[in-house]
Amino acid sequence: MPKIKTHKATAKRFRLSGNGKIMRKKSGQDHFNSRETGTITRRKRGMITASSRDRKNIKMLIPYK
Repeated sequence: MPKIKTHKATAKRFRLSGNGKIMRKKSGQDHFNSRETGTITRRKRGMITASSRDRKNIKMLIPYK
């Protein structure tokens, strides 16, 4: 069986945690951040868990992570 190719765009956007959860970056942090309060800015810095319905598809696209 040939190796499965990794979908590079998906590999850049998602990470696997130590427990196997798929983590993604919180959205809305690229620009227009000066109007946000400090609390919202700090919350957007971290990673959050991807939704459960997308996990199977993401794992197929990044098989070796």
